[in-house]
Amino acid sequence: MIVGRLLGGLLLLIGLMVLVRDLLVLADSGYWAPLGLGQWWYDIDRPGLNLAQAAIEQKLHPALWDPIATTVLSCWAFVPPLVLGLLLFLACRDRPRRRFRT
Repeated sequence: MIVGRLLGGLLLLIGLMVLVRDLLVLADSGYWAPLGLGQWWYDIDRPGLNLAQAAIEQKLHPALWDPIATTVLSCWAFVPPLVLGLLLFLACRDRPRRRFRT
């Protein structure tokens, strides 16, 4: 449970950092230009993105890459870590113990 909360918190922190980056670009340039998830992955690990594309197209099905994976990769980069982090954080939270009356 604690590992899930830590991982969820880390994903939330990463999502917030990317959102702050996008807001700083907005404040500096005056227009909203959020970083895309595919561009972020490309900047961090170019061979990994190419390997993922090849693996999905060859091992699974070519139709899974285009349009499904390309649609996911075109979304804003701060959204997936925020959503996944929030879901993981909430799924692994401590739940109050029930007390039964006897």
